[in-house]
Amino acid sequence: SAVGRGPEVPFRSEAYSISAVARGKELRLTLSALDPAAGPPAQDLVFRFGMSGSFRLSPAAELPRHAHLRFLTRESPPRALCFVDPRRFGSWRLGDAWQPERGPCVVSEYQAFRENVLKNLDDRAFDKPICEVLLNQKYFNGIGNYLRAEILYRLKIPPFEKARTVLEAVKEQERRKKDPSLTLSKKVKLRQENPDLLELCHTVPMEVIMAEKQLSDPEHSDYYSAVEKWLQCYLVPGMSSLRDRSGRTIWFQLGTPSDTGQRPRRTPRKKSPQLKAGPEAPRPKVTPRALKQRRRAAGNPPKSEEKEEEKEEQADGARKGRARGRRTVPAAPASPGAPLSVRRSRRTSARRGRGKPGSP
Repeated sequence: SAVGRGPEVPFRSEAYSISAVARGKELRLTLSALDPAAGPPAQDLVFRFGMSGSFRLSPAAELPRHAHLRFLTRESPPRALCFVDPRRFGSWRLGDAWQPERGPCVVSEYQAFRENVLKNLDDRAFDKPICEVLLNQKYFNGIGNYLRAEILYRLKIPPFEKARTVLEAVKEQERRKKDPSLTLSKKVKLRQENPDLLELCHTVPMEVIMAEKQLSDPEHSDYYSAVEKWLQCYLVPGMSSLRDRSGRTIWFQLGTPSDTGQRPRRTPRKKSPQLKAGPEAPRPKVTPRALKQRRRAAGNPPKSEEKEEEKEEQADGARKGRARGRRTVPAAPASPGAPLSVRRSRRTSARRGRGKPGSP
């Protein structure tokens, strides 16, 4: 289409076939002329679907919106196999090479996928929470946002648990299942009754694939209702959700932040209540300014507090700073003729009338 972002496909043939093979989150199409001698050489395209990409077969006269790449049939009236991507997060590129940074597929290369994860647990990637690592296509090629929620929910794994902690337990569980003292039937029973995280990364996507084969038409009204019935956690009412550090929303079973390993949001620290002075309990030191504010708020405070405060000031021989941590400045000797540059409190003025600081 005119607004498509992908490269032009240099393949022209009057009669050709399309075959496909998937690996993780990538799909490779191969365009092959029916007459290899007369037609062009085969052309490979590798697609990434993003969040909204899909293929749809529709009449050529009624193309769906956002159909960015179209393959026309020879029938009459012709139809078009369209790569539809409303959000344009998907893409395609020429050639048959898979992306090198993607690991083995969780569906079609299960054993290689499993070994790739367990032998690389010392990688720093596994320092992150398990919900974030499940989206790392280097190790979990094919797992997306809704799949990670369903897998963690079925195993009751807190989504923000450290990935290495979870997978080390899987490694130990695998060692127990391979115990030579167990019979084959017991080993099979253990795997069926206690599937681990990596096994569910294979079986849960397979459930989706089998369901899509039964409902192959995404436009059918039963398609989305069947998907909604299959979901146990993702977008299900009553479940909790949080954003991970990559900005993706993870859905999980309702619980407290401590249950999930997620740090709770910081709340404003409450001010500690003022201590009340008792006959035996020590009273906290109060600055003259704070005492003045308290006098205004309380009306008539006890005179004992004022006398005690004056004794403390006379013993220090200095006026307290207005804020905590400010350096104290010694009071200057009283000078009858000098003008006052700073406004003093009434208590300080009264003290100046008695004499110099430190005098009896």
